Amino acid sequence: MSTLSSPVTSTTDTDFDRDVLASGHPVLVDFWAEWCAPCHQVAPVLDQLATEMADTLRVVKLNVDEHPVTASRYRVQGLPTLVLFIGGEVVMELRGARSKAALERELAKVLPVA
Repeated sequence: MSTLSSPVTSTTDTDFDRDVLASGHPVLVDFWAEWCAPCHQVAPVLDQLATEMADTLRVVKLNVDEHPVTASRYRVQGLPTLVLFIGGEVVMELRGARSKAALERELAKVLPVA
């Protein structure tokens, strides 16, 4: 609804290590691009999850067109690609848009229940 107060933050090639790998919380990274229609479909779902799971999960976006180094580093080949990092390590990777319920089911497999 309000893009100014979105719970989802953005990162860059330069800041990725600090924003994601060094985070003390699990981080779900949304690798996306402006031209990607499914990326726009999943964005409101990620906003909801970021708000509802704010105590246990950070959601960060990385535009692959603007920051290709990190996308290449994690071998992102399709969009959207969602990668969950815990303690700086990849623990889950999902390709394609998913419903909120489907994302919650996948996240529940690896995140501690609050």
